[in-house]
Parts: sequence; structure tokens; C-alpha cells
Amino acid sequence: MTDTAATIPEIEITRHQLRRRVLQVDRCETLTPLMRRIVLTGNDLEPEFPYYPMAIADHVKIMFPNPETGELVVPDIADNRLAMDPQQPAPIFRDYTVRDFNNKTGELTIDFVLHEHGVAGRWAIDAKPGDEIGVFGPRGSKHYPTTHPWYILGGDETALPALSRWIEELPASARGVAVIEVPSAEEVQELTGDAGIEVRYLYREGKPSRLEQALRAVELPDSEYFVWMAGEAGMLRPIRRYFRKELGLPRERAEFDGYWKVGTVNLDHHATDEDD
Repeated sequence: MTDTAATIPEIEITRHQLRRRVLQVDRCETLTPLMRRIVLTGNDLEPEFPYYPMAIADHVKIMFPNPETGELVVPDIADNRLAMDPQQPAPIFRDYTVRDFNNKTGELTIDFVLHEHGVAGRWAIDAKPGDEIGVFGPRGSKHYPTTHPWYILGGDETALPALSRWIEELPASARGVAVIEVPSAEEVQELTGDAGIEVRYLYREGKPSRLEQALRAVELPDSEYFVWMAGEAGMLRPIRRYFRKELGLPRERAEFDGYWKVGTVNLDHHATDEDD
């Protein structure tokens, strides 16, 4: 099939005013041994919180208490930016995908990967009702088209919240495959939706990633398709090369988001990769 710029559905972006919120943990749910769902509420959580169908990449910046002192630093906002107070300790923050928002109950849901070597993962392990964190954003919403006939989705366990939304929110007319690499079979989550998306899980079991090989094994459709991948930045690099350079897929039909990087604290996932 021959693509032209006119036939490729556009990704639309809505910008939002940055908003400061101090929210409280309402409840926690264990999804898998390494994934915990935390539901946040509070008076600062406005009913108009930006949450749209197919804005699956939306994320918030979460401020965590200092693990040593317990102090929570939540900056003010000036000119739609965080206003850091030089008289205060620097805030401790990480970016997280918005898993769900219910404007009727006033509940914001975030899924956390649990691990002992990071501030956010350690906080999520011990989180209990009443604990406070700061939440800023989203700064913008990226609305993905639902009109591609085929989708190839993938990533590691950190991409599961976004991948869950992809599969839940794509229309019944969509077809495709999602290839997800997790540490072990215990980390499998059942992902369901109306679309005809086949979900395939890989288990690392302490070995190097096999996600690239699994994606190369996916039989490509004759029709036009869209690719979305997220996870560890180094893992995504050869996958990006495969789709963009080997297959020649245009940028409008292939997105890769490095959520984290081995050896890097608080990776700026907006930064352009050296392969781009």
C-alpha cells in the first residue's frame, strides 16, 4: 500500500495549563508481585482534570517525600512552570502515566512498578491511605488516531499502564498485535478491549531483552499500520532502527518513548534519541 501525507491520520495535541495538586492515597491494589495500583484523591483534584480517550501517553509529574526526612516539597507554579524555591530542598519527582481518572468519584489512578532501588518504587511499596504526594500536569494530551487499520504495540512492564489503555480504548474495527516483555509469568496482566489486538507476553527471567527479535517475527500486514513502543531506552534503540530505517516507516506512523534508562536517574523521556 502506498502512503501519502494526506492519507496518514494526524496525531493531535491539546496543551493544558500546569496545575499544582497535593493529593492523598485513597487505596492500593496489588496487580502483580511487581505492580501496585494506587488511587489518589483530594480537594486539589479538579473535575476537569485532563483525561481523554486515546490520549494514552498522558503523564503527570509526581513529587515524592524525601525518603530520609519524610519532607514533601511541592513547588508553586509561575508562568506555567514549576517555580523552584532556592530556600527549600529540591523536590523529588518522577513522571508517571495516567492509568485512569474518574471525574464522578474524583479518583486519579496510577500504576507503579515496585522496586527497592528508586524513590518512587520504594514509596509505592510502603504507600498507605492518607499518604500525600504532589501531582502536576499533564502539560498536554496527545490524541492518537483510531483510524489506522492495524497497530503494532509493545514495551516492557513500565509500558503496561499505557498499553492497557491502548487495548481498552481502540475501537472494535482495529486489528493488530501487542508484544510485552515482563520479568516473569507472574507479571502478566489480562488486557482486554473491543479491538482485535492479539497480546503476546515474553518473560525475561533475568536474561537480556528479546523484544526486538519478537517484533521482527511479527507478520506485517498488507495494510497501513501504526507502531507505538515504550520502555527502557536502550532496549528501544534497535527496535526503532528496525521500523524506521530497515522498514522505512515514516515518523507519523512510529513512536518510541524511552520511559527510563539503565544507569540514569529521572530520564528526560522528551529528549531526542541519538538515532533520530
